[in-house]
Parts: sequence; structure tokens; C-alpha cells
Amino acid sequence: MRPFILVIFGGTGDLTKRKLIPAVYRLLCIRGQLPTLHVIAVGRRNLTDDVFRADMREAMRTESGIEMNDVQWSCLSARLGYETLDFVSDADGYRRLESRIRMIEAVSGESVSDRLYYLAVAPEQFTVIVQHLADNGMTARMEAGSGIRRVLVEKPFGTSLEDAAKLNRHLLSLLDESDIFRIDHYLGKEMLQDILAVRFGNAVFEPLWNHRHIEYIRILSHETLGVEGRGGYFDHAGILKDMVQNHLLQMLALIAMEPPLQLDPESIRDEKVKVLRALRPFTPESAGPDAIRGQYGAGTVRHSKGTSVLMPAYRSEERVSPESDTETYVCLKTWVDNLRWGGVPFYLEAGKRMSRKTTQIIIQFKPLSGRQPYPEFGQAGANRLVFEIQPREGFHFIVNGKRPDADWAMDEVSMEYCQSCRADNNSPEAYERILLEAWRNNASLFARWDELYHSWIFIDSIRACWQLEKPVFPNYPAGTDGPPDGFLQPPD
Repeated sequence: MRPFILVIFGGTGDLTKRKLIPAVYRLLCIRGQLPTLHVIAVGRRNLTDDVFRADMREAMRTESGIEMNDVQWSCLSARLGYETLDFVSDADGYRRLESRIRMIEAVSGESVSDRLYYLAVAPEQFTVIVQHLADNGMTARMEAGSGIRRVLVEKPFGTSLEDAAKLNRHLLSLLDESDIFRIDHYLGKEMLQDILAVRFGNAVFEPLWNHRHIEYIRILSHETLGVEGRGGYFDHAGILKDMVQNHLLQMLALIAMEPPLQLDPESIRDEKVKVLRALRPFTPESAGPDAIRGQYGAGTVRHSKGTSVLMPAYRSEERVSPESDTETYVCLKTWVDNLRWGGVPFYLEAGKRMSRKTTQIIIQFKPLSGRQPYPEFGQAGANRLVFEIQPREGFHFIVNGKRPDADWAMDEVSMEYCQSCRADNNSPEAYERILLEAWRNNASLFARWDELYHSWIFIDSIRACWQLEKPVFPNYPAGTDGPPDGFLQPPD
């Protein structure tokens, strides 16, 4: 069986320590799903294999809470290697990297390997790295069946439609579209996959999944964290590009898509593109009331252990301009202009330094049409279907029931499934699924270029409107739920 080699560019970075190496550990040593896996981390720091391995073990312990016994550590460390390489200027380094891969192939007794090149680096280095790989013959398939050569590109994919299109053209000049995997790690979350199962696997929902029965859909992602050492990147991106352009729009597309012909990657992505094409662009008139932005100031954040900590304002964060106008909060009211969703508002909300951490999708159904025939039920609330993405995983459906020992007083009753509460819960983390499905060639967990193209059209329409007016920042304290006078509250 030929070896599977994961080459991580950005091998000493935060993503590698917190997500990728723990994912490799669980896949390789806990689940046993990739028995031939080898990892070569590539970085500028001059490290030996042993030093890199020790750094990863410590990082997994301190940042991920993973304590490995000697057997588990032996399983992982034997598959980890490190190569010092300047991504931009060291052309000879790519030849050294190729020689190292050839050594792994030789030891395994195979002449070829399956390769994933994971670009966990700054966006401006994507094209440089792929160009070097192509120049050294490291992306070319020798012949059919001779081993995969795939490139995984971390977000953000571009900074605007123009920039993303330029990046895409360059990558396509060097690679086949089928070998480019554009990562949105939210697509690897178990509950996002469950959306399709709940919607299309239950006869009760699909007949109601339209403007006749749904009042609004709200998609929110709140974080208690700030920029956490990513100030240099975030101050150029903002939460609109860091969260809405990818994660929230992908969730919107999954919720709003038409039933695909079948549940294969291309059929699913075809329907998602139709949703993104139907998003109504913003204009200066609509952006005023329907595209609210905010930036956190100093405030008190309450942690899960009950302690409260005073946090600095965004403009005081490391590597952030003291006069920054970058948004850390956004709330949009938008529309999908097609027959299924005409007249249904979609609310998209994302924010940092909020009062609690949660990612949810809320589908609120309309009340009975016409006059309520039973005045006793006048206080009954709306039915809601809520998908909980993180930190809790599951979904619940809220209906109305009679309160015990009361004359027709109504209570909300939650019919609930908590996936992360199950004792046997063993669902893979998002980055485990990303690595495994990229190797399996399951492209449904990755964004296709036309998805990104239409999402950038939508995002650029908002940015163009915001450039017409300077915001008044900061406008919400850390540890609260966004700007007090600007939140777009859906109707109850």
C-alpha cells in the first residue's frame, strides 16, 4: 500500500499546533484510518526532527489538552518529520523536500506516494509555493493511477473578488481544478452535514421549507475570544471577510439550497451555487439599516469557570492600529431572491468578544395563517428548529404544549437531540474530516470556485457601501452582544 504523505507548509504555525497535528494523532493513533500516513512539516525555523516532535507534544498537551501515553506518542512521533525551507526564496529547498519524500517511498517499498500539500500560510504565499512545487514536478501526476497530488488552500481565498479571481487563475494555470481543495473548516463540522440529513430525511420538514411557512432564518456565530495574536491578519480582513464570506454564507447555502439530484459532491455544490447567485447585493440605501458593523471596546468577559476578566479594546490589541476602523461585529439582513425564499429575511450575525460562545442556525416558522381560532392559544410561541453547531452539537425542535395543572396555559416544549452529550459520541473533529475526505476525494466538504466567486460579489457589495461612511468605533463593550442600537432583531 503506497504511503500517504501530508506536507504542511507553515509547519510551526498556530494552525499546525492546535488543529492539524491533533487531527493527525486522532486519525492515525486513535481511529487507525490512515495507516500509511507520514507528515512533513515545512517551516523557516531551523529545527531538527526531534526538536519539532518535542514542540508538537508540548503544544498538544498545553493547547489541546491531549496527554499521550508512550505507545500513543511512539505511534505519532514515528510519522512526524520537519524540513527547514524558506517558501519564497529557497528553490533548492523544494528539491530537498522532494528527496525526503522519495526516501519515504523507498523505505515503504513503493515507487510513488499519495500527497496532500497543505498551505497553512499567509495568503500572499499561496501562488509562490504552488509555483515552486510545479516547477519541481511535485504536483504532476506521472500517469493515471500513479498517486494523487492535491493542494489544500486555507482561507482566506483572496481579499476581494478581483484578488480571488487572480489567485484562482494562477492556481488553475498550474493545477487541475479537481486537485485544488479550498478549505472552509466549518464544512467539516458534523452538524453541518446533519443539516441535509434532518431536512431531506424527515418528511415533516421539506414540505414546510419555503416562504409560505418560514418567517425568518437566523445564522449566528458568537465568540468570546478576541483576535488572539492574529491582529496583523485580522486588521486587514475584519469579521466580514474572516467569518461571513466563508463560514456563514456556506451555512446559508446549505439551509437554503434546493434538493440536489443526489448526495454526491458536485450535485450538492451545484445547488449551493444557485443560492449564492440569488443573494441580493447591497446598495448604499439598503446597507444603512440592514448592514450593521461594530468594533469592541474595553469590557469584562465572563469565562466558563465563572471568573470575569477585563479585556482591552480591539484598538489596543497586539498588531492592531490604534485608529483601526476594522469591524469585529457584523449583522446583516439579506434576501435570497428565488421562488422558494422570496420575502423571507435571512439574518447573518458574527462577532468577537461577545458574551458567550455559540454558533447556531435558527429556522423560525410562521404562526397559523388567518385568525387564531382558539383564543386560549393566543400566547403560544412560534415553532423553531435550531441547529447547534458549536460548542454544543445537536438540534432541537420547539413546539407548544399545555402546562400541567393549568387552564390552557401554554409552554414551549423542546424535542431535543444532543449529539455531543451522548456517551458514545465519537464524531471526528472538523480538521480530521478535512484531511480524510481530501484523501478520499470527497469534494463536498470544500468550496468550489463558483461558490467563492458569487460569495465575493455579495461581500464586495457591502464593503463598497461601507467605504462611503466612516464608522464610529468602538461601539460595544467586550463581553456584550454587539452594538446596543444596531442589532437587527428578528421579529419574535
